Amino acid sequence: MPLTQGRIVGYDNERLAFKFTMLNADQTINCQISDAAMDELVGTEGSLYTVRQAQFLAHRETIESLASDLFDAAGAVPGSVVCIFSKHILK
Repeated sequence: MPLTQGRIVGYDNERLAFKFTMLNADQTINCQISDAAMDELVGTEGSLYTVRQAQFLAHRETIESLASDLFDAAGAVPGSVVCIFSKHILK
């Protein structure tokens, strides 16, 4: 079953990733997309962290679809984080 849209958490300077949540029925699933993956998706390189939310919003449907597919492939693991890396971005 596909995950549904959750909320935007924001940029994590420590992990160099943009965090968001998705919902599996009433369960919140923590998700993140790495800077490298976001740049690959957007077609840029070395974007500033200050533009990550705008990039996420512009590509939200694609990013959330990737997160849902990765979640389905891994199976439901309580407490796990769905991480999107550049290897997950298909060109």
